[in-house]
Amino acid sequence: MSNNVPKLLIGGEFRIRTEQAPIEVINPCTEEILWTAPAAGRDDVAEALHHAKKAFPKWAAVHGWERAKVLRGIARAMERRKGDIARALSLEIGRPIAQSDGEVQIAIEQFDWFAGEAERLFGETIPSRQGGRLSAVPEPVGVVAAFTAWNFPVNLIARKIAPALAAGCPIICRPSEQTPFTSTLIAEACVEGGAPAGVVQMLHGRVDVVTPALMEAEEVRKISLTGSTRVGKLLLAEAAKTVKRASMELGGHAPVVVCDDADVDAAAAQCAAFKFRNAGQVCIAPNRFYIYEGVADRFAKGMVAAAQALVLGDSQDKNTTMGPLTLASQRDRVEALSNETVADGARCLAGGQRPASRNKGFYFEPTVLADVPDTARIMREEPFGPLAPIATFRDLDDAIARANSTHYGLSAYAFTSSQKNAEALSARLHAGMVGLNTFMIAHAEAPFGGVNHSGMGREGGRQAIHDYLNVKLTHFMAA
Repeated sequence: MSNNVPKLLIGGEFRIRTEQAPIEVINPCTEEILWTAPAAGRDDVAEALHHAKKAFPKWAAVHGWERAKVLRGIARAMERRKGDIARALSLEIGRPIAQSDGEVQIAIEQFDWFAGEAERLFGETIPSRQGGRLSAVPEPVGVVAAFTAWNFPVNLIARKIAPALAAGCPIICRPSEQTPFTSTLIAEACVEGGAPAGVVQMLHGRVDVVTPALMEAEEVRKISLTGSTRVGKLLLAEAAKTVKRASMELGGHAPVVVCDDADVDAAAAQCAAFKFRNAGQVCIAPNRFYIYEGVADRFAKGMVAAAQALVLGDSQDKNTTMGPLTLASQRDRVEALSNETVADGARCLAGGQRPASRNKGFYFEPTVLADVPDTARIMREEPFGPLAPIATFRDLDDAIARANSTHYGLSAYAFTSSQKNAEALSARLHAGMVGLNTFMIAHAEAPFGGVNHSGMGREGGRQAIHDYLNVKLTHFMAA
Protein backbone atom coordinates (compact mmCIF):
# COMPACT_ATOMS: atom_id res chain seq x y z
CA MET A 1 0.00 0.00 0.00
CA SER A 2 1.16 3.53 -0.69
CA ASN A 3 2.26 5.77 2.18
CA ASN A 4 -0.61 8.10 1.48
CA VAL A 5 -3.01 9.35 4.10
CA PRO A 6 -6.73 10.13 3.76
CA LYS A 7 -7.30 13.29 1.72
CA LEU A 8 -10.07 15.53 0.53
CA LEU A 9 -10.42 16.14 -3.19
CA ILE A 10 -11.73 19.63 -3.98
CA GLY A 11 -11.46 21.27 -7.39
CA GLY A 12 -8.87 18.78 -8.61
CA GLU A 13 -6.58 19.28 -5.58
CA PHE A 14 -5.94 16.80 -2.76
CA ARG A 15 -5.77 18.20 0.77
CA ILE A 16 -4.60 16.56 3.98
CA ARG A 17 -5.80 19.15 6.48
CA THR A 18 -8.60 21.63 7.08
CA GLU A 19 -9.62 24.01 9.84
CA GLN A 20 -11.84 21.30 11.32
CA ALA A 21 -10.62 18.79 13.89
CA PRO A 22 -9.50 15.60 12.11
CA ILE A 23 -11.46 12.36 12.39
CA GLU A 24 -9.88 9.28 13.97
CA VAL A 25 -10.53 5.96 12.23
CA ILE A 26 -10.54 2.92 14.51
CA ASN A 27 -9.42 -0.55 13.40
CA PRO A 28 -12.39 -2.78 14.27
CA CYS A 29 -10.08 -5.77 14.73
CA THR A 30 -7.75 -4.18 17.30
CA GLU A 31 -9.60 -1.03 18.51
CA GLU A 32 -6.43 0.93 17.71
CA ILE A 33 -6.29 4.12 15.61
CA LEU A 34 -5.59 3.36 11.96
CA TRP A 35 -5.17 6.96 10.83
CA THR A 36 -6.80 10.36 11.02
CA ALA A 37 -8.70 11.96 8.18
CA PRO A 38 -9.16 15.64 7.34
CA ALA A 39 -12.72 16.82 7.95
CA ALA A 40 -14.41 19.21 5.55
CA GLY A 41 -16.09 22.29 7.00
CA ARG A 42 -18.85 24.42 5.52
CA ASP A 43 -16.29 26.57 3.70
CA ASP A 44 -14.85 23.46 2.06
CA VAL A 45 -18.32 22.36 1.01
CA ALA A 46 -19.00 25.80 -0.46
CA GLU A 47 -15.77 25.63 -2.41
CA ALA A 48 -16.60 22.17 -3.74
CA LEU A 49 -20.04 23.39 -4.81
CA HIS A 50 -18.43 26.31 -6.65
CA HIS A 51 -16.11 23.96 -8.56
CA ALA A 52 -18.92 21.53 -9.37
CA LYS A 53 -21.18 24.30 -10.67
CA LYS A 54 -18.33 25.63 -12.81
CA ALA A 55 -17.50 22.16 -14.15
CA PHE A 56 -21.06 21.20 -15.00
CA PRO A 57 -21.58 22.96 -18.37
CA LYS A 58 -18.18 21.84 -19.61
CA TRP A 59 -18.62 18.20 -18.59
CA ALA A 60 -22.20 18.09 -19.85
CA ALA A 61 -20.97 19.28 -23.26
CA VAL A 62 -18.41 16.45 -23.56
CA HIS A 63 -19.62 13.81 -26.00
CA GLY A 64 -20.69 10.51 -24.48
CA TRP A 65 -17.92 8.68 -26.31
CA GLU A 66 -15.33 10.94 -24.66
CA ARG A 67 -16.92 10.58 -21.24
CA ALA A 68 -16.72 6.82 -21.78
CA LYS A 69 -12.96 7.08 -22.23
CA VAL A 70 -12.68 8.74 -18.83
CA LEU A 71 -14.81 6.05 -17.20
CA ARG A 72 -12.67 3.30 -18.68
CA GLY A 73 -9.59 5.23 -17.60
CA ILE A 74 -10.88 5.20 -14.03
CA ALA A 75 -11.53 1.46 -14.26
CA ARG A 76 -7.96 0.80 -15.40
CA ALA A 77 -6.56 3.08 -12.67
CA MET A 78 -8.55 1.13 -10.09
CA GLU A 79 -7.16 -2.10 -11.48
CA ARG A 80 -3.64 -0.79 -10.91
CA ARG A 81 -4.58 0.10 -7.33
CA LYS A 82 -6.62 -3.02 -6.70
CA GLY A 83 -4.41 -4.45 -3.97
CA ASP A 84 -4.11 -1.14 -2.12
CA ILE A 85 -7.86 -0.50 -2.27
CA ALA A 86 -8.65 -4.02 -1.06
CA ARG A 87 -6.29 -3.70 1.89
CA ALA A 88 -7.63 -0.28 2.81
CA LEU A 89 -11.24 -1.46 2.94
CA SER A 90 -10.18 -4.59 4.83
CA LEU A 91 -8.45 -2.49 7.48
CA GLU A 92 -11.21 0.08 7.77
CA ILE A 93 -14.25 -2.21 7.98
CA GLY A 94 -12.71 -5.48 9.20
CA ARG A 95 -13.59 -7.66 6.21
CA PRO A 96 -11.13 -10.55 5.68
CA ILE A 97 -8.42 -9.56 3.22
CA ALA A 98 -9.02 -12.76 1.23
CA GLN A 99 -12.55 -11.55 0.47
CA SER A 100 -11.81 -7.90 -0.30
CA ASP A 101 -10.54 -8.10 -3.87
CA GLY A 102 -13.97 -9.15 -5.05
CA GLU A 103 -15.61 -5.88 -4.10
CA VAL A 104 -12.98 -3.86 -5.94
CA GLN A 105 -13.54 -5.95 -9.06
CA ILE A 106 -17.29 -5.40 -8.88
CA ALA A 107 -16.70 -1.65 -8.60
CA ILE A 108 -14.42 -1.70 -11.64
CA GLU A 109 -17.21 -3.39 -13.59
CA GLN A 110 -19.51 -0.47 -12.75
CA PHE A 111 -17.19 1.97 -14.53
CA ASP A 112 -16.82 -0.30 -17.54
CA TRP A 113 -20.59 -0.83 -17.78
CA PHE A 114 -21.47 2.84 -17.55
CA ALA A 115 -18.80 3.71 -20.10
CA GLY A 116 -20.97 1.76 -22.52
CA GLU A 117 -24.09 3.53 -21.26
CA ALA A 118 -22.46 6.91 -21.95
CA GLU A 119 -21.91 5.83 -25.53
CA ARG A 120 -25.57 4.81 -25.87
CA LEU A 121 -27.22 8.00 -24.63
CA PHE A 122 -29.61 8.60 -27.49
CA GLY A 123 -32.79 10.61 -27.69
CA GLU A 124 -35.71 9.92 -29.99
CA THR A 125 -37.57 11.68 -32.75
CA ILE A 126 -41.37 11.48 -32.77
CA PRO A 127 -43.52 12.53 -35.76
CA SER A 128 -45.79 15.38 -34.72
CA ARG A 129 -49.52 15.25 -35.48
CA GLN A 130 -49.41 19.05 -35.80
CA GLY A 131 -46.57 18.98 -38.30
CA GLY A 132 -42.81 19.12 -37.89
CA ARG A 133 -41.11 16.75 -35.48
CA LEU A 134 -40.80 16.19 -31.75
CA SER A 135 -37.32 15.68 -30.35
CA ALA A 136 -36.86 14.10 -26.89
CA VAL A 137 -33.24 14.46 -25.78
CA PRO A 138 -31.64 13.31 -22.50
CA GLU A 139 -29.72 15.97 -20.58
CA PRO A 140 -27.73 15.64 -17.33
CA VAL A 141 -29.73 16.64 -14.27
CA GLY A 142 -26.92 18.73 -12.77
CA VAL A 143 -24.64 18.54 -9.74
CA VAL A 144 -25.08 15.34 -7.72
CA ALA A 145 -24.41 14.79 -4.02
CA ALA A 146 -23.73 11.19 -3.01
CA PHE A 147 -23.81 9.74 0.50
CA THR A 148 -22.52 6.22 1.14
CA ALA A 149 -22.32 3.75 4.00
CA TRP A 150 -19.24 1.96 5.32
CA ASN A 151 -20.17 -1.68 4.68
CA PHE A 152 -19.20 -1.71 0.96
CA PRO A 153 -17.03 1.41 0.68
CA VAL A 154 -15.79 0.75 -2.86
CA ASN A 155 -18.81 -0.61 -4.68
CA LEU A 156 -21.36 1.76 -3.14
CA ILE A 157 -19.49 4.86 -4.20
CA ALA A 158 -18.69 3.43 -7.64
CA ARG A 159 -22.41 2.84 -8.21
CA LYS A 160 -22.93 6.58 -7.86
CA ILE A 161 -19.83 8.06 -9.49
CA ALA A 162 -20.04 5.91 -12.63
CA PRO A 163 -23.63 6.71 -13.74
CA ALA A 164 -23.27 10.37 -12.75
CA LEU A 165 -20.17 10.80 -14.92
CA ALA A 166 -21.71 8.80 -17.76
CA ALA A 167 -24.75 11.09 -17.76
CA GLY A 168 -22.64 14.27 -17.72
CA CYS A 169 -23.11 15.21 -14.04
CA PRO A 170 -20.39 16.40 -11.65
CA ILE A 171 -20.58 14.57 -8.33
CA ILE A 172 -19.63 15.48 -4.76
CA CYS A 173 -19.20 12.42 -2.55
CA ARG A 174 -19.56 12.30 1.21
CA PRO A 175 -18.40 8.78 2.16
CA SER A 176 -18.69 7.27 5.61
CA GLU A 177 -16.37 8.66 8.28
CA GLN A 178 -15.13 5.08 8.80
CA THR A 179 -13.71 4.69 5.28
CA PRO A 180 -11.73 7.82 4.32
CA PHE A 181 -8.62 6.08 3.01
CA THR A 182 -10.56 3.67 0.81
CA SER A 183 -12.43 6.67 -0.61
CA THR A 184 -9.19 8.59 -1.12
CA LEU A 185 -7.76 5.79 -3.26
CA ILE A 186 -10.92 5.83 -5.40
CA ALA A 187 -10.62 9.61 -5.78
CA GLU A 188 -7.01 9.21 -6.89
CA ALA A 189 -8.11 6.68 -9.50
CA CYS A 190 -10.73 9.12 -10.77
CA VAL A 191 -8.13 11.85 -11.23
CA GLU A 192 -5.63 9.47 -12.83
CA GLY A 193 -8.36 8.16 -15.12
CA GLY A 194 -9.00 11.64 -16.53
CA ALA A 195 -11.89 13.13 -14.56
CA PRO A 196 -11.53 16.92 -14.94
CA ALA A 197 -11.20 19.18 -11.91
CA GLY A 198 -14.52 19.63 -10.16
CA VAL A 199 -16.20 16.66 -11.85
CA VAL A 200 -15.44 14.24 -8.99
CA GLN A 201 -14.89 15.62 -5.49
CA MET A 202 -14.48 13.78 -2.18
CA LEU A 203 -15.49 15.41 1.09
CA HIS A 204 -14.68 13.45 4.23
CA GLY A 205 -16.28 15.00 7.24
CA ARG A 206 -18.80 14.85 10.02
CA VAL A 207 -22.34 14.12 8.96
CA ASP A 208 -23.77 17.11 10.86
CA VAL A 209 -21.47 19.50 8.96
CA VAL A 210 -21.13 18.21 5.39
CA THR A 211 -24.57 16.75 4.78
CA PRO A 212 -26.70 19.80 5.74
CA ALA A 213 -24.50 22.09 3.64
CA LEU A 214 -24.97 19.89 0.58
CA MET A 215 -28.68 19.35 1.17
CA GLU A 216 -29.51 23.05 1.42
CA ALA A 217 -27.51 23.99 -1.69
CA GLU A 218 -29.60 24.92 -4.73
CA GLU A 219 -26.67 23.89 -6.92
CA VAL A 220 -27.25 20.25 -6.00
CA ARG A 221 -30.06 18.95 -8.19
CA LYS A 222 -29.91 15.28 -7.29
CA ILE A 223 -28.95 13.22 -4.24
CA SER A 224 -28.13 9.54 -4.02
CA LEU A 225 -27.97 7.72 -0.70
CA THR A 226 -27.05 4.25 0.40
CA GLY A 227 -27.94 4.07 4.07
CA SER A 228 -30.62 3.32 6.61
CA THR A 229 -34.32 3.94 6.09
CA ARG A 230 -34.24 6.41 8.98
CA VAL A 231 -31.57 8.53 7.30
CA GLY A 232 -33.33 8.20 3.95
CA LYS A 233 -36.50 9.69 5.37
CA LEU A 234 -34.56 12.62 6.81
CA LEU A 235 -32.80 13.35 3.52
CA LEU A 236 -36.01 13.05 1.51
CA ALA A 237 -37.63 15.65 3.75
CA GLU A 238 -34.67 17.97 3.23
CA ALA A 239 -34.57 17.30 -0.53
CA ALA A 240 -38.17 18.44 -0.83
CA LYS A 241 -37.21 21.93 0.31
CA THR A 242 -35.14 22.51 -2.82
CA VAL A 243 -36.95 19.96 -5.02
CA LYS A 244 -33.93 17.72 -5.52
CA ARG A 245 -34.31 14.45 -7.32
CA ALA A 246 -33.49 11.48 -5.06
CA SER A 247 -32.32 7.90 -5.43
CA MET A 248 -32.43 5.87 -2.22
CA GLU A 249 -30.98 2.42 -1.54
CA LEU A 250 -32.14 1.93 2.03
CA GLY A 251 -32.50 -0.80 4.62
CA GLY A 252 -33.60 -4.32 3.90
CA HIS A 253 -34.84 -7.30 5.90
CA ALA A 254 -34.68 -10.07 3.33
CA PRO A 255 -36.71 -13.24 3.85
CA VAL A 256 -35.66 -16.69 2.68
CA VAL A 257 -38.29 -19.34 1.94
CA VAL A 258 -37.02 -22.93 1.75
CA CYS A 259 -39.65 -25.24 0.28
CA ASP A 260 -40.11 -28.94 0.99
CA ASP A 261 -38.81 -29.83 -2.47
CA ALA A 262 -35.58 -27.82 -2.16
CA ASP A 263 -32.07 -29.23 -2.04
CA VAL A 264 -31.90 -28.59 1.70
CA ASP A 265 -28.18 -29.19 2.16
CA ALA A 266 -27.28 -26.86 -0.72
CA ALA A 267 -29.74 -24.25 0.55
CA ALA A 268 -28.25 -24.33 4.08
CA ALA A 269 -24.71 -23.99 2.73
CA GLN A 270 -25.63 -21.05 0.52
CA CYS A 271 -27.67 -19.37 3.25
CA ALA A 272 -24.84 -19.61 5.77
CA ALA A 273 -22.23 -18.35 3.33
CA PHE A 274 -24.27 -15.31 2.40
CA LYS A 275 -25.71 -14.62 5.85
CA PHE A 276 -22.29 -14.41 7.51
CA ARG A 277 -20.52 -12.61 4.67
CA ASN A 278 -19.08 -9.33 5.90
CA ALA A 279 -20.22 -10.38 9.40
CA GLY A 280 -23.83 -10.01 8.24
CA GLN A 281 -23.37 -6.33 7.42
CA VAL A 282 -24.92 -6.54 3.95
CA CYS A 283 -28.10 -4.72 2.95
CA ILE A 284 -29.27 -7.69 0.85
CA ALA A 285 -28.24 -10.32 3.42
CA PRO A 286 -30.80 -13.04 4.17
CA ASN A 287 -32.23 -12.09 7.56
CA ARG A 288 -35.40 -14.15 8.15
CA PHE A 289 -35.41 -17.86 7.38
CA TYR A 290 -38.80 -19.50 6.78
CA ILE A 291 -38.21 -23.25 6.43
CA TYR A 292 -40.74 -25.97 5.64
CA GLU A 293 -41.24 -27.76 8.93
CA GLY A 294 -40.38 -31.22 7.56
CA VAL A 295 -36.85 -30.15 6.59
CA ALA A 296 -36.21 -27.49 9.25
CA ASP A 297 -34.02 -29.64 11.53
CA ARG A 298 -31.82 -30.70 8.62
CA PHE A 299 -31.53 -27.10 7.43
CA ALA A 300 -30.63 -25.87 10.92
CA LYS A 301 -27.94 -28.50 11.32
CA GLY A 302 -26.39 -27.38 8.03
CA MET A 303 -26.44 -23.74 9.14
CA VAL A 304 -24.86 -24.62 12.50
CA ALA A 305 -22.11 -26.67 10.90
CA ALA A 306 -21.28 -23.84 8.49
CA ALA A 307 -21.32 -21.23 11.28
CA GLN A 308 -19.05 -23.27 13.52
CA ALA A 309 -16.61 -23.83 10.65
CA LEU A 310 -16.00 -20.10 10.22
CA VAL A 311 -12.67 -18.77 11.48
CA LEU A 312 -13.03 -15.48 13.36
CA GLY A 313 -9.92 -13.36 13.29
CA ASP A 314 -8.00 -10.31 12.21
CA SER A 315 -8.92 -9.04 8.77
CA GLN A 316 -5.31 -9.20 7.59
CA ASP A 317 -4.95 -12.91 8.41
CA LYS A 318 -5.50 -14.91 5.22
CA ASN A 319 -6.98 -17.77 7.26
CA THR A 320 -9.76 -15.56 8.61
CA THR A 321 -13.18 -16.22 7.09
CA MET A 322 -15.22 -13.79 9.24
CA GLY A 323 -14.04 -10.56 10.78
CA PRO A 324 -15.57 -8.31 13.44
CA LEU A 325 -18.49 -5.95 13.23
CA THR A 326 -17.22 -2.64 11.90
CA LEU A 327 -18.41 -0.47 14.78
CA ALA A 328 -18.54 -1.07 18.53
CA SER A 329 -22.08 0.30 18.58
CA GLN A 330 -23.16 -2.25 15.98
CA ARG A 331 -21.56 -5.12 17.92
CA ASP A 332 -23.41 -4.01 21.05
CA ARG A 333 -26.71 -3.78 19.15
CA VAL A 334 -26.30 -7.27 17.68
CA GLU A 335 -25.46 -8.72 21.09
CA ALA A 336 -28.54 -7.14 22.68
CA LEU A 337 -30.78 -8.35 19.83
CA SER A 338 -29.45 -11.91 20.15
CA ASN A 339 -30.11 -11.97 23.89
CA GLU A 340 -33.57 -10.48 23.41
CA THR A 341 -34.48 -13.12 20.81
CA VAL A 342 -33.58 -15.93 23.20
CA ALA A 343 -35.60 -14.22 25.92
CA ASP A 344 -38.54 -14.21 23.48
CA GLY A 345 -38.43 -18.01 23.35
CA ALA A 346 -35.91 -18.85 20.63
CA ARG A 347 -33.26 -21.55 21.01
CA CYS A 348 -29.64 -20.57 20.36
CA LEU A 349 -28.09 -23.40 18.34
CA ALA A 350 -24.72 -21.74 17.72
CA GLY A 351 -22.89 -18.60 18.74
CA GLY A 352 -24.79 -15.97 20.66
CA GLN A 353 -21.85 -14.30 22.36
CA ARG A 354 -18.56 -12.51 21.96
CA PRO A 355 -15.75 -15.00 21.28
CA ALA A 356 -13.78 -15.77 24.44
CA SER A 357 -10.55 -15.86 22.45
CA ARG A 358 -10.81 -12.20 21.40
CA ASN A 359 -10.12 -9.57 24.05
CA LYS A 360 -9.93 -6.74 21.52
CA GLY A 361 -12.04 -5.93 18.50
CA PHE A 362 -15.75 -5.77 17.82
CA TYR A 363 -16.28 -9.50 17.33
CA PHE A 364 -19.49 -11.48 17.72
CA GLU A 365 -19.90 -15.16 16.95
CA PRO A 366 -21.95 -16.28 13.94
CA THR A 367 -25.28 -17.12 15.55
CA VAL A 368 -28.07 -19.50 14.57
CA LEU A 369 -31.42 -19.18 16.37
CA ALA A 370 -34.29 -21.68 16.03
CA ASP A 371 -37.99 -21.54 16.89
CA VAL A 372 -38.01 -17.77 16.54
CA PRO A 373 -41.54 -16.36 17.00
CA ASP A 374 -42.90 -13.92 14.43
CA THR A 375 -43.43 -11.43 17.25
CA ALA A 376 -39.70 -11.21 18.01
CA ARG A 377 -38.11 -7.89 17.12
CA ILE A 378 -35.48 -9.65 15.01
CA MET A 379 -38.24 -10.69 12.59
CA ARG A 380 -39.32 -7.06 12.17
CA GLU A 381 -36.03 -5.11 12.29
CA GLU A 382 -32.89 -5.56 10.23
CA PRO A 383 -30.13 -7.01 12.50
CA PHE A 384 -27.25 -5.99 10.19
CA GLY A 385 -25.06 -8.57 11.86
CA PRO A 386 -24.30 -12.32 12.01
CA LEU A 387 -27.68 -13.45 13.39
CA ALA A 388 -29.72 -16.10 11.55
CA PRO A 389 -33.26 -16.53 12.97
CA ILE A 390 -35.15 -19.63 11.78
CA ALA A 391 -38.92 -20.12 11.79
CA THR A 392 -40.98 -22.91 10.20
CA PHE A 393 -44.06 -23.11 7.98
CA ARG A 394 -46.48 -25.73 6.66
CA ASP A 395 -48.25 -23.83 3.87
CA LEU A 396 -46.44 -21.89 1.13
CA ASP A 397 -49.11 -19.18 1.04
CA ASP A 398 -48.54 -18.60 4.74
CA ALA A 399 -44.77 -18.45 4.24
CA ILE A 400 -45.11 -15.82 1.49
CA ALA A 401 -47.48 -13.75 3.62
CA ARG A 402 -45.00 -13.80 6.52
CA ALA A 403 -42.12 -13.01 4.18
CA ASN A 404 -44.05 -9.94 3.00
CA SER A 405 -45.00 -8.82 6.51
CA THR A 406 -42.48 -5.97 6.94
CA HIS A 407 -42.29 -2.50 5.40
CA TYR A 408 -39.03 -3.44 3.65
CA GLY A 409 -38.76 -4.62 0.08
CA LEU A 410 -35.13 -4.69 -1.05
CA SER A 411 -34.43 -8.38 -1.68
CA ALA A 412 -36.01 -11.79 -1.08
CA TYR A 413 -34.87 -15.35 -1.70
CA ALA A 414 -36.35 -18.81 -2.09
CA PHE A 415 -35.16 -22.36 -2.67
CA THR A 416 -37.30 -24.86 -4.59
CA SER A 417 -36.97 -27.45 -7.35
CA SER A 418 -40.50 -26.77 -8.60
CA GLN A 419 -40.93 -24.42 -11.54
CA LYS A 420 -44.51 -23.76 -10.41
CA ASN A 421 -43.32 -22.72 -6.95
CA ALA A 422 -40.51 -20.65 -8.46
CA GLU A 423 -42.92 -18.70 -10.64
CA ALA A 424 -45.27 -18.11 -7.72
CA LEU A 425 -42.45 -16.95 -5.44
CA SER A 426 -41.04 -14.62 -8.10
CA ALA A 427 -44.44 -13.04 -8.65
CA ARG A 428 -45.60 -12.82 -5.05
CA LEU A 429 -42.52 -11.97 -2.99
CA HIS A 430 -42.70 -8.20 -2.59
CA ALA A 431 -39.17 -6.99 -3.26
CA GLY A 432 -37.16 -5.14 -5.84
CA MET A 433 -34.95 -8.20 -6.35
CA VAL A 434 -35.64 -11.92 -5.93
CA GLY A 435 -33.08 -14.71 -5.94
CA LEU A 436 -34.34 -18.23 -6.68
CA ASN A 437 -31.87 -20.93 -5.63
CA THR A 438 -29.18 -18.25 -5.59
CA PHE A 439 -28.09 -15.10 -3.79
CA MET A 440 -26.38 -13.62 -6.85
CA ILE A 441 -28.65 -10.64 -7.53
CA ALA A 442 -26.13 -7.77 -7.77
CA HIS A 443 -24.75 -7.25 -11.29
CA ALA A 444 -23.41 -4.19 -13.08
CA GLU A 445 -25.64 -4.96 -16.04
CA ALA A 446 -28.86 -5.41 -14.03
CA PRO A 447 -30.99 -3.01 -11.95
CA PHE A 448 -30.35 -3.01 -8.19
CA GLY A 449 -32.84 -1.47 -5.76
CA GLY A 450 -35.90 -1.91 -3.61
CA VAL A 451 -39.49 -0.88 -3.01
CA ASN A 452 -41.45 0.55 -0.09
CA HIS A 453 -39.22 1.53 2.85
CA SER A 454 -36.20 0.04 1.08
CA GLY A 455 -35.99 2.99 -1.26
CA MET A 456 -36.50 4.18 -4.81
CA GLY A 457 -34.53 4.36 -8.02
CA ARG A 458 -32.11 1.76 -9.36
CA GLU A 459 -28.35 1.34 -9.46
CA GLY A 460 -26.83 -0.76 -12.21
CA GLY A 461 -28.32 -1.86 -15.49
CA ARG A 462 -29.57 0.38 -18.27
CA GLN A 463 -32.20 1.82 -15.92
CA ALA A 464 -29.76 3.50 -13.51
CA ILE A 465 -28.46 6.26 -15.76
CA HIS A 466 -31.98 7.65 -16.24
CA ASP A 467 -32.00 8.76 -12.59
CA TYR A 468 -29.24 11.21 -13.57
CA LEU A 469 -30.99 12.59 -16.65
CA ASN A 470 -33.78 14.96 -17.56
CA VAL A 471 -35.57 14.62 -20.87
CA LYS A 472 -36.02 17.80 -22.90
CA LEU A 473 -38.77 17.94 -25.49
CA THR A 474 -38.48 20.28 -28.47
CA HIS A 475 -41.15 20.68 -31.15
CA PHE A 476 -39.44 21.67 -34.40
CA MET A 477 -41.88 23.33 -36.78
CA ALA A 478 -40.93 24.81 -40.13
CA ALA A 479 -41.00 28.63 -40.14
